[in-house]
Amino acid sequence: MDVLVQKYGGSSLATLDRVSRVAKRVAETHRAGQPVVVVVSARGDTTDSLLRLAAGTSPIRPPREVDQLLVTGECASAALLAMALHGLGVPTVSLTGWQAGLLVSGKHGAGVIVTVRTDLVTRLLAEGNVVVVAGFHGVNAHGDVITLGRGGSDTTAVALAAELRAIRCEIYTDVEGVYTADPRIVPSARLLSSVDPAVMAEMAFAGAKVLHSRSVELAAMQGIELHVRSSFSGGSGTVIPGRSEESMLETRGVVIAITHDTDVARVLVRCEGGRRDLAADVLAVLARHSVPVDLVARSGPYEDELRIGFTIRRSDVAEIREPLRSSVAEFGGEIQIDENVGKLSLIGMGLLNRPEYTVSMLSALAAAGIPTSWISTSQLRSSVVVPIDRLFDAVEVLHREFELERGDLGVGSMAPA
Repeated sequence: MDVLVQKYGGSSLATLDRVSRVAKRVAETHRAGQPVVVVVSARGDTTDSLLRLAAGTSPIRPPREVDQLLVTGECASAALLAMALHGLGVPTVSLTGWQAGLLVSGKHGAGVIVTVRTDLVTRLLAEGNVVVVAGFHGVNAHGDVITLGRGGSDTTAVALAAELRAIRCEIYTDVEGVYTADPRIVPSARLLSSVDPAVMAEMAFAGAKVLHSRSVELAAMQGIELHVRSSFSGGSGTVIPGRSEESMLETRGVVIAITHDTDVARVLVRCEGGRRDLAADVLAVLARHSVPVDLVARSGPYEDELRIGFTIRRSDVAEIREPLRSSVAEFGGEIQIDENVGKLSLIGMGLLNRPEYTVSMLSALAAAGIPTSWISTSQLRSSVVVPIDRLFDAVEVLHREFELERGDLGVGSMAPA
């Protein structure tokens, strides 16, 4: 059975008119004879409203109960869309994440999909139903609801597509696709017709909001082709192929996009005398709390003062501050956290072998009077930390510097001499 998986974000379902529009699109697909599974997010700003409701209810918010509350948004979306499809004469069954067979491990709010048992979904499809799945969550081995983090419905859709061996996974959102920069900041940003999956994974992790970073990683690992499209237009959007064209890393070496991330904090750990190497202790604290770390740098083992610097998500600071402080305080260490920064990234191919691109990035920012710190470079990404109040300016500067508004250049620009 050649299954198509579609995912609709919260903005696509924000009003009943939009729910009706999505239902008509799904109905057309079903009537054309295409088996379809639809994954949905919570409607509009439902998740934020539920979080505000929780905050107003009690100062104590157990993570388990927060997850129990938040998934009601996705479940409501699934039921509403199923009702709209029934109204169009389309047989439809809505499922929660656990009914759809998603087993998840990890902590509440940041779960990781372990496996997907698709027996029920497959049976319902074989009976001629459209299956609508509430995204963003599953259950763990104890039967507790675990959410996957913001944007987790993308990952739900990709996981189902992988297990069902779907022909592709279509992600419908409120933008036309993936751009060379955020078009709200850079009006001249171009829509990219295709992005290599490895590059897309870097873009997503570095701040591109159009796709959940873990969904892109999973799609790349499983060979799932992703189509990112607007639910409000008939545009072709952006295709992320199922396989990377690895040869492009050495042969093309171009800049594809500029991304930015405002959810960033810079952490510095210092320990006088260098009596103990705290790197493993510090990273172990982050790992226990499922906090991803980026731009890691450290002093050498024989220096008088041990220093470890890295960036984390600003949204993780409240949770990680005290555990981290307690860990390093045992050995006379201290931490400093700067939340007034953002991360700016040059996304491309072959950047590690072409350091001139990073030079051009730093030179352009310096000429614009934008200070930089903590640089990290890989084959696909060159990232730098800048003051948060200059981040949007920096995006515009680099988009001009690398001439990404020029549509005749395909996937990038400005190969420095």
